Amino acid sequence: MNLREILYKPELTKEEIVYLLSLTDEEDINKLYERADEVRKEYCGDEVHLRGLIDFSNYCEQNCLYCGLRLDNKNLSRYRMTPDEIIETAKHIINSGIFTIVLQSGEDSYYDTDVIAYIIYSIKQIADVAITLCLGERGFNEYQTWKIAGADRYLLKHETANPKLYSIYHLHQQLNERLAHIRYLKKIGYQVGSGNIIGLPMQTIEDIADDILLCKELDLDMAAFGPFIPSPYTPYRNKKAASVDLTLKTMAVARIVLKAVHIPATTALATIDENGRIKGLKAGANVVMPDFTPSPYREKYEIYANRRCVGDDPRSCRSCLQLQIESIGRKISTSRGDSLKMKIDS
Repeated sequence: MNLREILYKPELTKEEIVYLLSLTDEEDINKLYERADEVRKEYCGDEVHLRGLIDFSNYCEQNCLYCGLRLDNKNLSRYRMTPDEIIETAKHIINSGIFTIVLQSGEDSYYDTDVIAYIIYSIKQIADVAITLCLGERGFNEYQTWKIAGADRYLLKHETANPKLYSIYHLHQQLNERLAHIRYLKKIGYQVGSGNIIGLPMQTIEDIADDILLCKELDLDMAAFGPFIPSPYTPYRNKKAASVDLTLKTMAVARIVLKAVHIPATTALATIDENGRIKGLKAGANVVMPDFTPSPYREKYEIYANRRCVGDDPRSCRSCLQLQIESIGRKISTSRGDSLKMKIDS
């Protein structure tokens, strides 16, 4: 195959995506990253969008084999933030000049429909910020209520497009159900994010290609591709972590294929490589999600081991990120960073 020809094609086949993900020559890989960066600049510009993250509960009713929050992990010290604590943390994010707030938790039905709606509504009264929910699979009626309360976006990763692997990783859950939720969220007007985990046990390069193609089929507003990191007290605790190179190649190919989507340089990538965020931003990413979860809670959100920046003061994260982002000639956006598709449609 001709690398340059593939990199500049408007549409890629699965075979071509697998070819790009399988590149081993350093010079060829750098050409892939450079092309992804060109596409990012064309569709996203040079602004990097910050999303302030609040991990408000580490309780979870699911038992996913790779996740440290899984129900059967009895060694995890559990916590729940109160609605007032969540709203107060949101104020800190807004005062830091960040205009998207991500409310994330395990699948924790303790926070019922009305409690989440109250939190959303209260935050929206403070400022014109976008609210992203990342609460797992909830009821369709709940999604409706939260949209009416003011929620703008929903992040629900499909994790893997392989139905067989999905049913192995997620006990008592099926891929088709997850996809039904994603499609419903889009139907009722959410800006929707999904994505995969790279390097899960038994996953192949062909599976990752299918993940990218599924993101294209779903016509997402945001696509997140994070590396697998083994977590203690899970069935996959002794499995090998994903490689930085494969994670970056996946992000780069996804940018070339998906074009006008937001792609984050994830905290997980920064965890397996201290320069991971910058490498991600150079390989097609345009979003960073600093963690504003206050202590003592943030140390307990152990979805995987040795999370990056856990011991840092959340208030210093923004200035640290600004220096990193400006060092590569990019700038922090002052907008809410809504869907890039909205610009295209208008």
